[in-house]
Amino acid sequence: MAVDRAVVTGGAGFVGSAVVEALAGRGTSVLVVDDLSTGTASNLDRLAGAVELFKHDIRDAGPLRDAFTAFRPDLVFHLAARTDVRASMSDPHDDASVNVLGSINVFSAATAVGARRVVNTSTGGAIYAPTAPLPTSETAPIAPLSAYGLSKRVVEEYAEWFRISFGLDVVTLRYGNVYGPRQDPNGEAGVIAIFCAKFLRKQGIRIDWDGEQTRDYVFVKDIAQLNLAALEKGGGGRYAIGTGKRTSVNEIYGALVEISGFEAPVTPGPKRAGDARDAEFDSALAKKDLGWTATTSLQDGMRQTYEYFAGVLQAKA
Repeated sequence: MAVDRAVVTGGAGFVGSAVVEALAGRGTSVLVVDDLSTGTASNLDRLAGAVELFKHDIRDAGPLRDAFTAFRPDLVFHLAARTDVRASMSDPHDDASVNVLGSINVFSAATAVGARRVVNTSTGGAIYAPTAPLPTSETAPIAPLSAYGLSKRVVEEYAEWFRISFGLDVVTLRYGNVYGPRQDPNGEAGVIAIFCAKFLRKQGIRIDWDGEQTRDYVFVKDIAQLNLAALEKGGGGRYAIGTGKRTSVNEIYGALVEISGFEAPVTPGPKRAGDARDAEFDSALAKKDLGWTATTSLQDGMRQTYEYFAGVLQAKA
């Protein structure tokens, strides 16, 4: 289905800019709403002309609604969020103010302009109970360990409330660990990006816990295609999103040694508060309802990510 106009909150960020790029490639006019606290306007430079940037904090409801009213989107892709598990544990108020109150503002603005659908970004790794079976599907028990996971759970419930109360169609996508080009290599999250930058600079890296904790790593371009798949399918659904494969931090390290030819020195670190031990997702329902499966192997995705950061480093030299 053609989509003429779409709003992407958090669209200047790592995942958001990939979604914006995919939409622009379809000829969709895009309004990006981003306060640029973690995203960067340069992520949208190559899309000049197809994309309008509204620098704004989604916690400020009035101007947000005015922007939606002026733009009149067919669809809304909601990716603006606090995503740092560690930060959520030390400052749950800030985490909830953006993730919960900000999301309510986005849902309200979408409702006010009659948007056909909101594609909502949630979390797979932080929302399920530690005892959830692996691979984890949508039917697994919800019991987040972190304030971040809790805020995302609350947002999902608000999405359902908006559906029941106002008829707003919200599709929720619970991502595994997304990685790829343009991820912040200086943040607390995103081990592949962080490691790539360290390897390229011939620096040592820190591996928390014992390095055997696992995650389900999904390439960002696959996630962008997932969002496009949710344009018209899966109304009202909640979907676990991953590759169905677990990879440990130690395995990520070993793969980068192979890709780079450099064996970075390792410093051990403590277990991070709120971190789950393992994550792996069963995306059978997303395949059935949305027609989506991840197509990029971890080795190929890591190589593309490493080459991207190598190009960035060379450009700065």
